Amino acid sequence: MESNSKLEVVNPATKTVLVTGSTGDTGTPTVKLLLEKGFRVRALARKEDHRSERLEEWGADVIVGDLLNFRDIRLAMEGVQRAYFCYPIADGLVESAVMFAQAAKEQKVELIVNMSHKQSRPYARSKATQSHWLSEQVFDWSGTPSTHLRITFFAEWLLYIAPLIKKGRYAMPYNKESRFAPIAATDIARIIVGILENPAPHAGNAYALHGPVEYSHEELAAVVNRVLGKNLPYEHVTVSTFLELLGLQNNTPFRKHFEAVTIDQQEGLLAGTDNVGTTIMGQPLMTIEQFIQDHRQMFV
Repeated sequence: MESNSKLEVVNPATKTVLVTGSTGDTGTPTVKLLLEKGFRVRALARKEDHRSERLEEWGADVIVGDLLNFRDIRLAMEGVQRAYFCYPIADGLVESAVMFAQAAKEQKVELIVNMSHKQSRPYARSKATQSHWLSEQVFDWSGTPSTHLRITFFAEWLLYIAPLIKKGRYAMPYNKESRFAPIAATDIARIIVGILENPAPHAGNAYALHGPVEYSHEELAAVVNRVLGKNLPYEHVTVSTFLELLGLQNNTPFRKHFEAVTIDQQEGLLAGTDNVGTTIMGQPLMTIEQFIQDHRQMFV
């Protein structure tokens, strides 16, 4: 991609950044870090609640809207120079990306940071993952400079099963030998903010991002046990059982996605490590031991 003077490092106070998924795992710390660095932040939230109120208290301009409503996206995009696009595991991703890209193009947005999947590819088994690949293409076609973050499993997966761990079970829907390097959402936020601060080296790139250490699921369970002083064997359950344990048995998009990802895991598509994140952040990634200690109250 040719050099673009708009993508030079500038005074943050002159830039407004739109953050979608602003009350989620990556959105919330992204909003906080951007504000700390002096950016103006517009946070798009699905509803008003204590999470959106916290963003307002920090100084963000919170707009309640729907990522599948073009009018909402256009309103949120007004006056924005840079943006973070994050869509949940749900239907409608490609349609939302089309609307987001069009609104960004109309506003001459300088950069979009796009949350994607590590195993993003045109022939993905998971519709959600395939939709992420298609959305990457949409942003590239739009002509708006974009950076795609292809991320392995979050360390936050441990928080999803924290209620089970409290009750004495360590259950996952993945083969115990399947490997990945969990990455903390706060580190992902630091990477996002690093790119938004200095877009020029990153525009047009797709980065595979991992945590600092690769584990099998069984090895990760052993680390959790060691840090928490527990002795919970790794329990491989079906996707259906897993969703029932989490109270998500009626979430069809989750079910289909997890069923596909169990195979992706077995084929090694979420494995690996890298130094991209540490280079962008300028500091080491959080270890899984640090993550568990930081969230210890969730497990015990």
